[in-house]
Amino acid sequence: MNTTLQDTLLSAIRTIPDYPKPGILFRDITTLLGNARAFRRAIDELVHPYAGTKIDKIAGIEARGFILGGAIAHQLSAGFIPIRKKGKLPHDTVRVAYSLEYGVDEMEMHRDAVSPGEKVILVDDLIATGGTAEGACRLLTQMGADIVAACFVIDLPELGGRSKLEAMGVDVRTLIAFEGH
Repeated sequence: MNTTLQDTLLSAIRTIPDYPKPGILFRDITTLLGNARAFRRAIDELVHPYAGTKIDKIAGIEARGFILGGAIAHQLSAGFIPIRKKGKLPHDTVRVAYSLEYGVDEMEMHRDAVSPGEKVILVDDLIATGGTAEGACRLLTQMGADIVAACFVIDLPELGGRSKLEAMGVDVRTLIAFEGH
């Protein structure tokens, strides 16, 4: 039987109630990553719209964005840019502050990771409130990147992250959506 993409992904993603705090339903993609068929299908779906186009770099947000982004970069024959929490990269970096649900944090990338005009796709596992992805987009734009799209396996539409990125002029691609937080 040919299952739909949505069925494949929904059955491969574990939901953990009350993590990291009561009332939150945490969408855990480690089970998707461990399921070869679901992982391959997710990567293929994220790659498909950009196959045959010139993409210079894939930027992955720490940490699950590294796994997804590395696989996508490989399929598109693109380079990979790690976007990490402050203090984790060994060379000259550029940094941006971004909003979290309860406060502010900082992320950075190597100053020489992207050249002006390079076509970049931003990748992470999930878009929720959009603070982290918005910060990553600002960081890439500050360095002159042309952000082709921001891609995520999961969208939590009620939290509004997608609309924040779209308001910045970033095309957003997601594979599935979960209602609630």
